[in-house]
Amino acid sequence: MSAGDENETMKLGFIRHGQTDWNARELLQGSSDIPLNATGRQQAHEAAAALAGGDWDAIVSSPLKRARETARIIAQDLGLKVGHSYDELIERDYGQAEGMRLEESEKLWPNKTGGGIESLESVVARGHKAISLISEEFLGQNVLVVCHGTIIRYTLSDFTGYKLDTILNGSVALLDNSEGVWKVCSVNGIQLQER
Repeated sequence: MSAGDENETMKLGFIRHGQTDWNARELLQGSSDIPLNATGRQQAHEAAAALAGGDWDAIVSSPLKRARETARIIAQDLGLKVGHSYDELIERDYGQAEGMRLEESEKLWPNKTGGGIESLESVVARGHKAISLISEEFLGQNVLVVCHGTIIRYTLSDFTGYKLDTILNGSVALLDNSEGVWKVCSVNGIQLQER
C-alpha cells in the first residue's frame, strides 16, 4: 500500500490504549466505551517514555475514552497537541459478546462469528482506511496513533502477511513507508525479523 506520494516518507507509531477494568477482568470490550484504570494511566506514561526522542509531529486516536485518555497522557508527556479522533480506529464491534469472557462468547458464537460480531475483514478495511486518512492529513509527518488491540493486530498482520502476536496494553508498534510501501518495523516494542 502506497502512502500517497512516495517521496513523502512518514512513520506511524500505533499504541494500544492502557488497561481498563474490563481488560483486567478479561472481558470482551470492543466498541464499549470503558475508561482507563490506574494501571492503564501508568502504561500510557510508560509508552510516552518509550517514545521520547522519537521525533513525533502529531498524535491522533480512536474516539473511545480509553484511547483518548491514553493519547492525552502521551501528548502531555511528549509536548504534543492531541489531534482529532478517527471513527475508523474504533475497536472491533463484538456485538452481543461485549462484556463477556472469551470462552463464554465462544460457546455461543464459535470463532467470533454471529451475535453481531464484526468480521475481521471489516476491521482490517477500517484500519487501512484510517492509515490512508492519516497519511493524507499528515503527509510527510511522523504520527502517533492510539487505538485498540484487535484493529492494530490484524491491520498490521495484513501488511506482514502473517498473524502477529496479541498487542499488549500500552505497547508500541512502528510502521513506516521509507521504501515507498508501508512496512511493519516492530510490534509490542520488539523489532520484527525478516521472514
